[in-house]
Amino acid sequence: MDVTDEAAEKPRDDADIRVGRRVRALRLERHLSLADLAAKAGISIGALSQIERGLSSLRVKVIWPLAAALDIEPSALIADGDDAVNDLYCVRADKRRSIPVKSEGIAKALLSPPGATLTGMLVTVEAGGGTAEAYAHAGHEFGCVLSGEVELVVDSTKYVLKTGDSFAFKSTLLHAFHNRGASQCQILWVNTTKPSEVRDGA
Repeated sequence: MDVTDEAAEKPRDDADIRVGRRVRALRLERHLSLADLAAKAGISIGALSQIERGLSSLRVKVIWPLAAALDIEPSALIADGDDAVNDLYCVRADKRRSIPVKSEGIAKALLSPPGATLTGMLVTVEAGGGTAEAYAHAGHEFGCVLSGEVELVVDSTKYVLKTGDSFAFKSTLLHAFHNRGASQCQILWVNTTKPSEVRDGA
């Protein structure tokens, strides 16, 4: 019986599954392939794949080089419960990462976990804030105004959107947004492109 067959017959342990998901989430956050991380940690691609799928426990001799390759403390890989910073499927409200923006008065917090096909963001636009210029990029986007009011311009057409209003359009269309009101505006914004792939004016 080879290692793969043995792993396939071994019941998956909840702790192993959580750790595996965490390792994969951290790898994806760092834009590393299986081969990249395996090489950096000095383990085989097959061994790393089994760890990520929860088919193999994270052994002590692997924890240290794997943590070093991911540039984190070893304890971050084996933290118990739901308080871990990294997860493949969920993002805790207090663990959101900020997305750098160019324009004044705009803040973007990443809501989607690593590896997600869609990029979800909480976009906060302060009164008077907005994009420096209209921009376009690949993909599609959808948004819903959670609070406040925003002026959205898509393909030279202007829309004034209030709480509860939503929108969707091709990202290849020139678009821009501004908060002309006196209070903060928050928008749930979803893109089909990754944050690193969006070259915009915001």
